[in-house]
Amino acid sequence: MGEINRVVLIVLDSVGVGELPDADKFGDKGSNTLGHIAQAVGGLSLPNLRWLGIGNIIDIKGVPPVDKPWGAYGKMAEMNHEKATTSGHWEIAGLILRKRFPTYPKGFPEEVIKAFSKKIGRGILGNKKASGTVIIEEYASEHIETGKPIIYTSADSVFQIAAHEEVIPVEKLYEFCRIARKMLTGKYSVERVIARPFVGELGYLVRTDRRKDFSVPPPEATLLDRFKEKGYQVMGIGKIGDIFAGKGLTEEIHTKGNMDGVDKLISAMKEKSRGLIFINLVDFDSLYGHRNNPEGYANALEAFDARLPQIVANLREDDLLILTADHGCDPTFPGTDHTREYVLLLVYGQRAKGGINLGIRETFADIAQTIAELFAFELFKIGKSFKKEILE
Repeated sequence: MGEINRVVLIVLDSVGVGELPDADKFGDKGSNTLGHIAQAVGGLSLPNLRWLGIGNIIDIKGVPPVDKPWGAYGKMAEMNHEKATTSGHWEIAGLILRKRFPTYPKGFPEEVIKAFSKKIGRGILGNKKASGTVIIEEYASEHIETGKPIIYTSADSVFQIAAHEEVIPVEKLYEFCRIARKMLTGKYSVERVIARPFVGELGYLVRTDRRKDFSVPPPEATLLDRFKEKGYQVMGIGKIGDIFAGKGLTEEIHTKGNMDGVDKLISAMKEKSRGLIFINLVDFDSLYGHRNNPEGYANALEAFDARLPQIVANLREDDLLILTADHGCDPTFPGTDHTREYVLLLVYGQRAKGGINLGIRETFADIAQTIAELFAFELFKIGKSFKKEILE
């Protein structure tokens, strides 16, 4: 059927499709991001994703299955014992963690906070597990008065630093994050340090799109490195550059939300590139999943679905499109954390077979292994390729 010379890999951040068998160990039994959103809003309208096969993966109200989907479809389990952004993306790219990143449900140890305060030359506020929007409102007045940054975490392995842009300029906030990133190594090696700038007046505060993640660099070679080593282009759009700490990329393109991300994806697809275009669309997770907003999440899914024909129209004959996610974040579920779920898998291309049920995959790394086999790269230690199912 001919070679594949470029892969367009889209991560619909947090679009989970039902609890994993071990979800109870994470407090996530019963979670189902996509299924519950559809129920909460009385049904979703996703005609384009439907024809790719999304309704064939699980029962989605308003999105019935089709007899002969254009794409191959399935769902994937996470082999990492996590439900986090970095671990999810790394697994998609062929890397499994040797050990879990540490979390701090009771806040960070005093020795960490003291050392950080000394290095930045000022005290801190917060230091607890909290919702970002809630803790900003709680400490904003004192933060504006004192200039102390707000430190908080979540169920994930994150050290988050929030600051008003007129109190601590964004570049200064990034500098604080780099200081924290250098400090948080060894036993304190958190997955991500995150800058959380916000603006506005008390009672009307909003976080801005100048958020920036400072991730631990991948400890081993990923799919991105395989492409780069062979001289291919590796374009990271959205959070991809942050998640992989720039490792394995030839170009980083930052975005201001999902629709800007789609715009930049289409622009990248128009280039005569060979290799990998890897994009994360984060709004589903950050704006709606974590904020328990199924209506907003549903609207974002339908907005992406409306743009899907443009993406498909810009696929070349030798392109392969893969849609997936990195974890769940069920907005109807108690709490505001990620949820331990299967993620969707949709694969489409002119040279790929449609209507193929790829089943339940044991690891997200099946994507990396498939792409490695397609491009004759060194295979990964984990993952089972589905190349034969879609191309032969």
